[in-house]
Parts: sequence; C-alpha cells; structure tokens
Amino acid sequence: MAIDTCVENFSGAVLKSLAASTPKRRPRADPRPPIPADIEDETRLKNRLRRQRQVTRYPTLRAEVNRLQRSVTRRHNEWRNDQWSSTLESLDPEDQSLWRMAKRVMRVPPPSPPGHPEGNRSQKLRKRKPLLTLWRLSFSRWPTLQSRQLLKWLTWR
Repeated sequence: MAIDTCVENFSGAVLKSLAASTPKRRPRADPRPPIPADIEDETRLKNRLRRQRQVTRYPTLRAEVNRLQRSVTRRHNEWRNDQWSSTLESLDPEDQSLWRMAKRVMRVPPPSPPGHPEGNRSQKLRKRKPLLTLWRLSFSRWPTLQSRQLLKWLTWR
C-alpha cells in the first residue's frame, strides 16, 4: 500500500512539474486579426440550428445546417487566404520581415510529451494507466500469477 501511494505521489509530482514548466501557448508579439463579425454571426446561427436539429431531428434543419457549414467553411477559408495574401505582400527583404517569416514557417514545433496535459489525449490515456500499473507490479514484493501475466503483457506492448 505504501509503495502504491509513493508511486502515485511521484507520478503526480512529475506530471505537475512538467505541466508547470511547459508553456501553455507561445506568446505572440502580433495578435491574430479577429474573425469578421458576419462570419461569426453565421457560425453562431449554424451552431444554434445544429443544436435545434439534434433535439428535433427535422430533415429540413439538417439540410440547412449542412448548407451553412459549407458556407461558413468557404467564407472562413477565403478570409484566411486573404489574410495570408496580405501578409505575404507586406513582407520586405529590407526590414528582415521576409527572413523572419521564412524562419517561422520553416520551424517544426517539438512534440509534446505523452503525459503532458496539452499533449494528445488518447495517447495520454493509453500510456499513463499501463505505466502506473507496470510501476505498481514492479514494486510489489511477490507478484501473483495474474500480475505476472499482466506485467508480461504490458512490457510486450
């Protein structure tokens, strides 16, 4: 029992320190431009109709929600492409903005660790529980036959 508590405390402390040391998001020097109000209004309408469709199950609402979804996606993509085009047109090799953008675009972000709260949720759930079980079994004094089979299965994966 005491070992289980120690292992849980240790793993909790490791995860807390990892979460505290890793930034949640990178601060931006220049904030992104807000989405235009007409696109946000259409998105809210689509979401409201989608919730209403889930309750009532009317087929006409389904067609309307699908039409709005296509429209919102198309308009949002057009807006993003316009933003990107204006950003590319504003780049100038004289003030080093072209170099900074190329450097930022070419950078590959490092993957977050599997146990990190901001990491992949399914990966976190898949790997954390077997790891905790493996630690518990490896610290137990006399593993039973069932725990030996489980230990073999966990180390095989």
